Amino acid sequence: MTQQGVRWSADQVLSLAPDAASRKAGSKLGAAGPWSEMGSCGEGTVWGLCQGSGGKPYQTVVDIADASGPAYKCSCPSRKFPCKHALGLLLLWAAGDGAVPPGQPPEWAGQWIEGRRKRAQEKQSAGASGASSGSGDPEAARRRAERRAERITAGATELEQRLADLLRGGLAGAEQAGYGLWEETAARMVDAQASGLAARVRELGSIPSSGPGWPVRLLEECALLHLLDQGWLRREGLPEGLAATVRSRIGLAGSADGPPLRDRWLVLAQYDTADARLTTRRIWLYGAESGRTALLLSYGAAGRAPELALPVGLVLDAEVSAYPGAGQPRVALGEQFTPPAPAALRPPGLTPAEAAARYGEALRDDPWLDSVPVTLERVVPTPDGDSWQLADADGETALPLTSYARSRPGLWRLVSLSGGAPVTVFGECGHRGFTPLTAWPEGAGEAVSLC
Repeated sequence: MTQQGVRWSADQVLSLAPDAASRKAGSKLGAAGPWSEMGSCGEGTVWGLCQGSGGKPYQTVVDIADASGPAYKCSCPSRKFPCKHALGLLLLWAAGDGAVPPGQPPEWAGQWIEGRRKRAQEKQSAGASGASSGSGDPEAARRRAERRAERITAGATELEQRLADLLRGGLAGAEQAGYGLWEETAARMVDAQASGLAARVRELGSIPSSGPGWPVRLLEECALLHLLDQGWLRREGLPEGLAATVRSRIGLAGSADGPPLRDRWLVLAQYDTADARLTTRRIWLYGAESGRTALLLSYGAAGRAPELALPVGLVLDAEVSAYPGAGQPRVALGEQFTPPAPAALRPPGLTPAEAAARYGEALRDDPWLDSVPVTLERVVPTPDGDSWQLADADGETALPLTSYARSRPGLWRLVSLSGGAPVTVFGECGHRGFTPLTAWPEGAGEAVSLC
């Protein structure tokens, strides 16, 4: 149940946009002009008719009360979720100026909401039934796992030989060989059902001729890939936590079998990455009581946004369960007791020096870790030659921004928010630098997404 008085901010609505074009188009529809018959109800439904270029207006309805984030239905032909009409409707609702009055949903909106509620109940019942009935034939599952492990071992052994050949022939040969050799090696790892090895091999292929110092970067990544290979081949002798991390890095998907942890989870950041096959959504959460930072992953087919969407700055009362692996932040979202709602909450911060030390400590549990989630307190974005850094307002240390962060519009939003004054910034800190994802002004103020 969502309360009529609880409103999101415009930034929280626009953080749901699948791309910049949708954000711009949705902003234009956040005015009452093209809309009619709008309304909302206490059960968390917002609806309205939006006049487009055709004679018949588009029917748009949003379920705000879904604890996994809002769900959308629009009669427009767009394949984006949410479409610009859903974003515009939510912006009108978030304004709270009476443009979207309380009322009872029309039949077309009510039928969709009723269907969603019914399917959610059926899914919950089916999940409980499946958990109680057990899972298939355990002996057959064991044999499948053994066969896959054998294929991965064969792939890791072959990869070790290819790395040895590369180093024996000299790194200069990698530049001459071109990307085809790496792609063929990655395909062999896919055949071995070792998707994690395949991904790291493709990353290796992008390093030769990538700029000054590429041989050093290639050697470093080869060493990490060799370490992962050896971790798999000698996994029986590893501590359980590290062995679980190796399995995860190799590409063996474990299950979230940790004990459920209930907390009030603040949505710190949400952003998508995509390749030719998959769109991956990363959602960072902070537990108000536990002080834990956790990661939700959600996936969608190439070109389509994942279903799970949680606007930055909202808080949900929910349980999460951890995935195996030493120091791994990934969790699965379990039972949710309330829909996401705004709250005046932000995580405590660290200095740049403390953040760098935290990343170093995390590498002991996971040597393949690219970054860790940290919140920096009282830092100022400042130029550093051709680059940028986040400098400690009360000390002499600073963290450089990653090249990715420097190329994104979020950098200028951060600079504008700061205006030369200290800010609190959440992001990912690693060997390439710091990537800011969300920021808060000093004192009171809403979270600003930088993604």
